[in-house]
Amino acid sequence: MGIQITPSILNADFSQLGAEVARIGSADWVHVDVMDNHFVPNLTFGPTMVEALARSTSIPLDAHLMIEDPDTNAVTYVEAGCGSVTFHVEAAKAPIRLAREIRKAGARASMALKPATPIEPYEDLLPELDMLLVMTVEPGFGGQRFLDLCLPKIRRARALMDKHGVETWLQVDGGVSLETIERCVEAGADVFVAGSAVYSADDPDRMVADLRAAAEAVTPR
Repeated sequence: MGIQITPSILNADFSQLGAEVARIGSADWVHVDVMDNHFVPNLTFGPTMVEALARSTSIPLDAHLMIEDPDTNAVTYVEAGCGSVTFHVEAAKAPIRLAREIRKAGARASMALKPATPIEPYEDLLPELDMLLVMTVEPGFGGQRFLDLCLPKIRRARALMDKHGVETWLQVDGGVSLETIERCVEAGADVFVAGSAVYSADDPDRMVADLRAAAEAVTPR
């Protein structure tokens, strides 16, 4: 698997999401930030809106659940049409069981870590995951500045994946732009969520291509 660019629609125009997603036709995934105003101080998409979005695009949906009870609700987003569902380990009561339920329902299972959450306690979970998301901002709002202090954790996560020989994708979300993506690639990430960098550009799909090119330029061959 090569570099994947996953634009977040958190910075898109919510009143015409179908048209907004059509502006990023070369994206690998559409990143959908689901917030419940409890786990994070913001409220965004629910399963009904996600289901409608899934019907309007052929690009697979990558749901990032920033919600209080993913154990109960994660599979609902698979049923709504998401091809990948990410839960936060800080919120999950039974992360191994939850990852297996997501996979059994037919989606890729991913686990997210807030900036202050270390990877090491969850090393043994890596074989249960299709993707690990390292947050490089505090979850809850778009447009935040990239936290360089998370780069060592990305490196440690990649080292653990290599140690166990897993093919788990390593995703970065938060402040990803042309100025920061190369550092993330060099640290070991291969899937990149970019929201404001994409949707603040005059041509969002051109920015998707530019981000991909910048990342591929420093990807080890």
